[in-house]
Amino acid sequence: METVIGLEIHAQLKTETKLFCGCRADSAGPPNSRTCPVCLGMPGALPVLNKRAVELAIRAALAFHCEIHPRSSFARKNYFYPDLPKGYQISQYDEPLASGGWLELGERRIGLRRLHLEEDAAKLVHQGGRSLIDFNRAGVPLIEIVTEPEVRSPREARELLQAVRRTLRYIGVSNCDMEKGELRCDANISLRCGDRAGTRTEIKNLNSFRALEEALAFEEARQRALLLAGREVEQQTLDWDEASGRAVPIRGKEEAEDYRYFPEPDLPPLLISSDWLEEVKRGLPELPEERRRRWRAEYGLPEYDIEVLTEEREIADYFEAAVRLFPHPKEVSNWMMTELLRLAKEGELRLKPADFAQILRLVEEGKLNRSAGKELLEECYRTGKGPEELLQERDLLQISDAGELSAVVSAVLAENPQAAADYKGGKEQALSFLLGQVMRKTKGKADPKLARALLLEGLGPNRT
Repeated sequence: METVIGLEIHAQLKTETKLFCGCRADSAGPPNSRTCPVCLGMPGALPVLNKRAVELAIRAALAFHCEIHPRSSFARKNYFYPDLPKGYQISQYDEPLASGGWLELGERRIGLRRLHLEEDAAKLVHQGGRSLIDFNRAGVPLIEIVTEPEVRSPREARELLQAVRRTLRYIGVSNCDMEKGELRCDANISLRCGDRAGTRTEIKNLNSFRALEEALAFEEARQRALLLAGREVEQQTLDWDEASGRAVPIRGKEEAEDYRYFPEPDLPPLLISSDWLEEVKRGLPELPEERRRRWRAEYGLPEYDIEVLTEEREIADYFEAAVRLFPHPKEVSNWMMTELLRLAKEGELRLKPADFAQILRLVEEGKLNRSAGKELLEECYRTGKGPEELLQERDLLQISDAGELSAVVSAVLAENPQAAADYKGGKEQALSFLLGQVMRKTKGKADPKLARALLLEGLGPNRT
């Protein structure tokens, strides 16, 4: 049996206003405060298409290598749910904005069937045994990305959704905040036995990577058990219940004819000129996979480093800015992953790349030891002050003057005759103790290599 999965991915577009009206597309305000007669579906209210939403959809289509059609049109998708104020959704059907294309997933390409524009529905809020409706989200612009049924495992489906999220965030099309419902996914799954196609079921509104993978794994196992027992899989629409870890049937699965699509009479065809298409294309940044390929060739970083540092465009841009100023890619990578990204978990990357590169340069030149460099980096990050200013305030510069450090070493040897005797008697660990005393006296500012050399000189040979 072969698992066959296709995804329908919905991403909210990063616009100021909704798809067909001037209401703010920020659904985080008080319930039902971002509404007007158009997005509430009042009689006589007419939609007007948001040009910025179209531009962002084109950006996404270009990033996914789709064919963008010079002419597309809108249709009414009819279904009667409480979260749909008009009783239909304005979407695209037989003439979508774009078709074809692919997403790279390691060595594989997953084909895309279409990418089109549509409006979001309202949000149902279930509390106290009642269901309330917040229409703030109604009319927020979405793109729907429909893959070919070429995904072969729940894990691969998760990786594909992560790749979509990474790309959409990279090109500034969507924030893709799954906790806010800005990226959601429906998944179709069937099991093919030889040449015989299986019966599909659809799992709706999966709003996290884990939910997608777990729901598909559950449904894959359920269908396999049914088929092995000689039973049929029923075509259904399912809802994923995270609490119980089960997919629950909610209705028979719809087909296109169930929605009774017909052309939207209040919107003219959407025409994309070649000049506009070229303008949008010129504004596209380097895509994540392209950047990863370039980094492998240009920087020679380990694959893990590349994956971490290219996950977010802001972080990748920061890395490249720092490498231009401090041309040691692996050292920049090490410091970013161990120190800077740890600090950035508390907020944005507030430290300027120039300041970051200067700290690394001070460590490389021996003016700061690694410990003091980490301390300076954290202070710069938290205070917003530059390295030069903080070096004066904190007195962090490494002691690399042999004369100054010799005096400290002599004092440590005089104060610790037993440790000196232990080292001379063959106890190597005594040297580490003495070095620690030098670092303590200098408040961590001694150049550890020079301090060790001066200690060995002062101690003379041991008897090992």
